[in-house]
Amino acid sequence: MADALRIEAVGKTFSGGAVALRDVSLRVDPGTFLVLLGPSGSGKTTLLRSIAGIERITSGRIAIGDDPVAGEGLHVPPERRGLSMVFQDYALWPHLCAAENVAFALKRTGMAARQRRIEAEKMLGSVGLGALAARYPSELSGGEQQRVALARALVGKARLVLCDEPLSNLDADLRERMRLQISELVRATGSTAVYITHDQAEAFALADRVGVLEKGELVQLGSPEEVYNHPASSFVARFTGVATELPVSIGRPARAGAALEVDLLDPSATRPVLAEVGADCERSRGLLLVRPAATKLCAADSPERHISGEVVDVAFRGRGYELAVALPGALRVSGVLTSERVQRGAFVGLTFGPGGCVVFGSEDPSAPALAPDTGISADHLHLPPLSLEPMALAGER
Repeated sequence: MADALRIEAVGKTFSGGAVALRDVSLRVDPGTFLVLLGPSGSGKTTLLRSIAGIERITSGRIAIGDDPVAGEGLHVPPERRGLSMVFQDYALWPHLCAAENVAFALKRTGMAARQRRIEAEKMLGSVGLGALAARYPSELSGGEQQRVALARALVGKARLVLCDEPLSNLDADLRERMRLQISELVRATGSTAVYITHDQAEAFALADRVGVLEKGELVQLGSPEEVYNHPASSFVARFTGVATELPVSIGRPARAGAALEVDLLDPSATRPVLAEVGADCERSRGLLLVRPAATKLCAADSPERHISGEVVDVAFRGRGYELAVALPGALRVSGVLTSERVQRGAFVGLTFGPGGCVVFGSEDPSAPALAPDTGISADHLHLPPLSLEPMALAGER
């Protein structure tokens, strides 16, 4: 069975010398939902536009199914690539009603006008807009317009569906409902999908495969579980949801994937932390990156604790609380989840479970960068019941 999409050593350099893609290669099996994840400027939009034919690649080769569509001396235009696209800004024809917008995607098939209208109204019904088929885009909400755009992309049963951050303009509740609808409808049609986003929670919820891009390079490709549990670099670990970065001492060289005990370089540290080695560690010092779910709260004097600190922020997240704990040396542990409120100023102990700890060698482990806000909250993670003794947590200074 041929791959639905093959990208081989693709590069893209814009006029002026700005490099957007560097030697990107990947293969996507038919029916796979691939999500390309990365921050602004990582190249994910350029890669999607190159697959679509909107951008001409500078080097490499792209094939859709058995058909080469881009390469040296070759550039098949978008309308001849057998794909459809859902744009971030919907891109609906303002002078056409919802049904006409969807039916427009069938015009090149040679289908009779009446049958095109029937198919369009049927697809609008599948996205919950059957009653709004006669309305124009200006008469629809943002979420309704996005569903029309989705119906238009799926009605022609294209072999490849491309999605350019289609949920970024929607509010949180509608984003979740649309995410479920996109997942269900794309998989129901059997289409192969390539979807780009900068939201790691969205990526992991949708994807069969996740590709992470950094500065135009594909730095990791795997299942959501592989990318999250075994990040290939500190960048991947940070971008997919790290709450804490702490300097550590690495007692011996270790290869990627090995389990290794590392010593926290913190005055309050009481015992080593067991972590997975994210990349070959040859240096004597490094950075420990900790997932939010791996950090647990305990009493400040508990013998199980790895470190102790002071609670400096408490945020209610609906299903529980998210704490920030300050450590000596201006370091901070964030994303600590608990089911019970803990007062600011309380001294607490923290333990780090091995399932969410990854260590990487560092050029400057004495000055770790704070992890960016990745959107991880108690709403995305399972909160087990946790009973804490208030007096033990609020120990005297």
